[in-house]
Amino acid sequence: MNSTYFTEEHESFRKSLQLFLQKEVVPHIEKWEKTGSIERFIWKKFGDMGFFGISYPEAYGGLNLDLFYTVVFLEELHKIKSGGFAAAMWAHAYLAMTHLNAEGDERIKQDYLAPSILGDKIGAMCITEPFGGSDVAAMRTTAVKNGDKYIINGSKTFITNGVYADYYVLAAKTSPEKGNKGISIFLMDTNSKGVTATKLDKLGWRASDTAEISFDNVEIPVENLMGELDKGFPYIMQHFALERLIMAVNAHATAEYALEYTIDYMSQRQAFGTTINKFQALRHTLIDHATEVEHCKIFNYAAVARLDKGEYVVKEATMAKLKSTKVADEAIYSCLQMLGGYGYMEEYPLARLFRDSRLGPIGGGTSEILREILSKMIIDKQEYKPAVK
Repeated sequence: MNSTYFTEEHESFRKSLQLFLQKEVVPHIEKWEKTGSIERFIWKKFGDMGFFGISYPEAYGGLNLDLFYTVVFLEELHKIKSGGFAAAMWAHAYLAMTHLNAEGDERIKQDYLAPSILGDKIGAMCITEPFGGSDVAAMRTTAVKNGDKYIINGSKTFITNGVYADYYVLAAKTSPEKGNKGISIFLMDTNSKGVTATKLDKLGWRASDTAEISFDNVEIPVENLMGELDKGFPYIMQHFALERLIMAVNAHATAEYALEYTIDYMSQRQAFGTTINKFQALRHTLIDHATEVEHCKIFNYAAVARLDKGEYVVKEATMAKLKSTKVADEAIYSCLQMLGGYGYMEEYPLARLFRDSRLGPIGGGTSEILREILSKMIIDKQEYKPAVK
């Protein structure tokens, strides 16, 4: 236990979560990986256990716990051999629901946040577009006010839970002439007329549902605008800090799992009359990766601690994701190699971990975009400031 950040209560939570995952989730993982569809009952079980409400106010059924309970939640989700299942859970709880809590009014919190905490409603965050990718400011989806409605036209892609979801938290241009200063955030029911969601076929994260979504003259009430008009970009940037830290924690946890599995495998696998954990080349390679992962983990924890205190950590979160996803990718690649031919077999976890981890340097802002953001902050001295609601 890292007593700097984790108390006995955190560790008790970790043990109860581990038991829950082994009993309720692990027996279904292989089926969900094959079908690409997570059955609805598990969302309700997560809700009943309070796992979706960890960081949310008690007024809406949440537990109002510190962010290190979220870290425990993420770390254990990434030690059951399905990055796709984990993504479906945290994208609901920490992408869509984060905006409901931060920008939603009381009606939205009662009608959407509270049921989301219970696992009765599933949410998806819709930002990325086919022509924009990591360039949020280049989005083309528009929201035009018409009386007491907004008319939404455009498309989104790579949306986790895009087909499962009951509602979307959607970014759209309300003042296109203003560029990134003309984006707003909306709430949309997925059964609205004019919404079409198409499931995408992916390399990894096979259990999760990822969609391309089109909006053809979709009408939503004006009261479904969340927060202030044209303030969507700073809202998105502010919440990116949490998303990037989540992906950083996901990366170090997955890499740790891969290393633990590989160490155990090496202690049993024999070659040339001895177990392969005695071969210096393999030992030293593994230790190099373990050292890098531990460095990332400590940095990630420090950044989470600052975010938990309300500090603005966009720079540190961006660094955390950039480094941790790269380190995890490299560590898992090596772990697969150390298993030799068995690493390439689907009955062993490394093949799936390898595919799943590859999404790390792409999702939530590609590594190339993150380097440019950091270049602007560090070299060009550009300042990003929190959104003021």
